[in-house]
Amino acid sequence: MRIGYGYDVHRLAPGHDLILGGVLIPHDKGLVGHSDADVLLHAVADALLGAAALGDIGTHFPDTDPAWAGADSLDLLRQVMQLVREDGYRLANVDTTMVLERPKVKPHIAEMRQNIGAALDVDLDRVSVKATTGEGLGPTGEEAGAAARAVCLLRPRS
Repeated sequence: MRIGYGYDVHRLAPGHDLILGGVLIPHDKGLVGHSDADVLLHAVADALLGAAALGDIGTHFPDTDPAWAGADSLDLLRQVMQLVREDGYRLANVDTTMVLERPKVKPHIAEMRQNIGAALDVDLDRVSVKATTGEGLGPTGEEAGAAARAVCLLRPRS
């Protein structure tokens, strides 16, 4: 078995969309990045790539390549899962935590889980999505950004 860990953080700023787990969430600020800046999906992608020792999301989809400008992170996650499968692994489970002060994302978690499960082609009981705040501390607590962490377990294909 292989364990992977992923982490991502992006700034929050007016004039950008807030997309988390492939869900567009109404808010006065959004995440800034080369792609759609979906920190949750980026953390999941890095966890998968790390577990398979295939590098990181920046290696496969560099922010210096205009081809990835504005990219849909669900598409990137599908591509990452394909790489992991081609390397001989299957996903046992993924567990995630988003960190942001506002808005409250709990009403969107079921849809995020569905999006992630569909992109990874796994049942929902293998996908966990949680959220917490920064309790007013640091960049996430001061609403300057959002972060996400993910861990996954890969098993060799039988």
